[in-house]
Amino acid sequence: MTSARAVSLVAKREFVAKVRTRSFLIGTAVIIAVLAGYVVLQSVLFDDQQRSVVGLSGQATQLADPLKEKAGAFGIELETRDVTTAGDAEQQVRDGSLDALVTGAPPALKMIVKDSGDQMLTTALNDVLRQQVLIAQLAESGTTPQEVAQSLAGVSVDVTALEPVDPQRGQRLAIGLIVAALLYYSLLVYGTMVAQGVVEEKSSRVVEILLATLRPWQLLLGKVIGLGAVGLLQLVAISTVGLGLSSAFDVVDVSTLGGAALLTGVLWYLLGFFLYATVFAAAASLVSRQEELQSVLTPISMTIIVAFVAGINLMIGSPSGTTVTVLSLLPPFAPILMPGRMALGVAPAWQVLLAVVLALLAIAAITWLGGKVYANAVLRTGARVKLREALRL
Repeated sequence: MTSARAVSLVAKREFVAKVRTRSFLIGTAVIIAVLAGYVVLQSVLFDDQQRSVVGLSGQATQLADPLKEKAGAFGIELETRDVTTAGDAEQQVRDGSLDALVTGAPPALKMIVKDSGDQMLTTALNDVLRQQVLIAQLAESGTTPQEVAQSLAGVSVDVTALEPVDPQRGQRLAIGLIVAALLYYSLLVYGTMVAQGVVEEKSSRVVEILLATLRPWQLLLGKVIGLGAVGLLQLVAISTVGLGLSSAFDVVDVSTLGGAALLTGVLWYLLGFFLYATVFAAAASLVSRQEELQSVLTPISMTIIVAFVAGINLMIGSPSGTTVTVLSLLPPFAPILMPGRMALGVAPAWQVLLAVVLALLAIAAITWLGGKVYANAVLRTGARVKLREALRL
């Protein structure tokens, strides 16, 4: 049997066995449900923050159009309702049907709100009120508003932005954080799964039967590829559903950001998984019982956790800072940090290329080293094998 055939058989066995388990199906469904709930919640909160319903009574109804126009300039989607004949207009404000009630006539308008009211809406109404009063005074002086508008048309402030703000920065940051969280979950969960599989086969002596026909590196590589494919399947499924929901609820501009984020996530998942999974497997081969597994996995898991926690804080604060830039280039941290910086658009092409090259070099070195440890320790049962002994054998 050729090496490719041997590796593919092991990978297929690992993939099929894990995909058919109830834990995989339920776990994926739960994550998708949580993600869907988060997207819907963000959509509802976004709509609540951007939309206001204002009741207009009496002469205030004449302000409907200018008030909508002014609110739109402030980024508020305004709906106006004529409640002149409604006897319970104030009650509608109390029960939340109306965000505000405007009554009276310029210049003595009155706005009734339930609590503190929307400051942006108040500012928009004040601007409209001042505009109406100014128009009235101009009419009294014999000057038309059109004449004033023509004289003011060319008057403006020349603004020079030293660091222009990306209008999509908020969406980019959200996508970057989500991608980092999904990669963190996938690397930690499926890396640990590889380690558990190694210990299970070692403690049950199944590995002795498998190594009678397979070489250690073939078994290790097949296991890593098979479980890596399971994690990739789950990652793509969750990401695709998430992007679809985000597009449907208009939370993220998927057409410009979603596809690139998905491809970036897949690339760094593959690099990160091959980097960490081999280390997980090699560390697991040093012990013979599941009870001892956590002690050898803790240093590896802590590296992923530190990369995620530190990376999230650094990306929110200063994604272009020196610290996060340097860490995102280093192989242990790159799979978590670099995709987030790429989603934010702050990672130059040379940094991405350098991070990929360093990750590939690290994968080659760790695969050789981890394969040696695995081959020398996986058949030794009983007491925990010391790393120095495994490397010496």
